[in-house]
Amino acid sequence: MQKVKIGKSDVITGPLGLGTNAVGGHNLFPNLSNEVGIEIVKTALDSGITLLDTAFAYGMGESEKLIGEAIKGYDRSKIQIATKGCQKVEKDGNVVINDSPEFLKQCVEDSLKRLQTDYLDIFYIHFPDGHTPLNESVAALNELKKAGKIRAIGVSNLSMEQLKEANLDNLVDIDEEKYNLVDREAEKERFPYLRDHDISFVPFFPLASGLLTGKYSKATTFPADDIRHDDPDFKGEDFKKIMEGVDAIRPIAEKHHATVAQIVIAWYIKNPDISVVIPGAKKPEQVKSNAKALDINLTDAEYQKIDESF
Repeated sequence: MQKVKIGKSDVITGPLGLGTNAVGGHNLFPNLSNEVGIEIVKTALDSGITLLDTAFAYGMGESEKLIGEAIKGYDRSKIQIATKGCQKVEKDGNVVINDSPEFLKQCVEDSLKRLQTDYLDIFYIHFPDGHTPLNESVAALNELKKAGKIRAIGVSNLSMEQLKEANLDNLVDIDEEKYNLVDREAEKERFPYLRDHDISFVPFFPLASGLLTGKYSKATTFPADDIRHDDPDFKGEDFKKIMEGVDAIRPIAEKHHATVAQIVIAWYIKNPDISVVIPGAKKPEQVKSNAKALDINLTDAEYQKIDESF
């Protein structure tokens, strides 16, 4: 399996990771089982996936705790843990974003305890708070990097202006933002900037909330009480165009004896601007299916066909 170097750090991982918002993310998804969550993580590790992407916000620490339990018995040196923080829970229960150097340092310490580990391979500033200078936030993480508490500095949910502010001292190693075959805004300005500054990129929502899995067709409709009913990507001409793109992938999937989702993941893996793709999973079987994308080698012509279809 190919290896990926994260930014200017010494973190080496594979091109496919696991997004774990459905592992302990009881505040994000209904009816989650902690036992299944632990099994999802173990299935990923057993399938050759070594990067686990989590966050305090996934269950307000519950996801990190479950991952800490799941990795017991595995060689920690062969696992890369990425987590995110910045959410401060007030005494009244309200959650506020806080990117102050002091609080981010505390976030790292708390994450280390929940994950039962001595270091984090990647720590992301999850969201900007709108007032703390982001380069000062990053400088605090760089102190932790020098101390061995974290190995790579990440940022997420930043505008281009905020990204440049965060990277004022060229210390950012990795950027995690929304990007997929449907939403390609990052290609215009972000990707060239990341290339120029040796910053890795991780897309979230890689399967576009299911749009790129192949489970929908042009005839699919969503009832009024479905959250997708009012999403412009799931109705009208936008939905029709996306489904036409998906239909163009189906022959490629058939040729490789693969699913549409596996082909889409393989496209991200082949994309030179993407370092690691981190699809989530609610069942161990989904993890096994996603892992099969590692065995798919798209030809340049197939890659271009998929690219042009969206």
